[in-house]
Amino acid sequence: MTVASPLILDVRPILMEGGEPFSDIMAAADRLAANQELKLLAPFKPVPLFAVMESRGFDHREQPIGGGDWEVVFTSRSAAEPVEDAGAAPAPTLDTRGLEPPEPLERVLATLEGMAAGARLEVYTEREPVFLYRALAERGHSIESKALGQDGFRHLIRHSGSKGQG
Repeated sequence: MTVASPLILDVRPILMEGGEPFSDIMAAADRLAANQELKLLAPFKPVPLFAVMESRGFDHREQPIGGGDWEVVFTSRSAAEPVEDAGAAPAPTLDTRGLEPPEPLERVLATLEGMAAGARLEVYTEREPVFLYRALAERGHSIESKALGQDGFRHLIRHSGSKGQG
């Protein structure tokens, strides 16, 4: 298996100009080839990004590189962990495209409420569901996401079995 050179994204200039690099980071993650890492250079340790990227199927490692700057390398788990489980029953599907926020989030969480531990739910969204990622992480559910271009995003959510907050 050949490992591609990492895709390097330096968000320091974007932040210095007062911009918000989140969409650039998500677009870079979507452009990654199989077995390619995303190397992010930032002027601080981007801790909130770690949960978002984890929910999208990425592990990370980080290190300070001097002057308060950080290098974070995101590696996709998808090469080692397929989104689909071989032999698993098909996941029910929930298509929330066309709904206005917060309705997609509410429908996904309500659907998960009635599901058993370990059950999967396939969800389609129109845009990157940042608030859903956060809500699922708080409840211990896992999610794998894939950008579909004009068709939005496809997500496979696995119910944790926890009834905690949701």
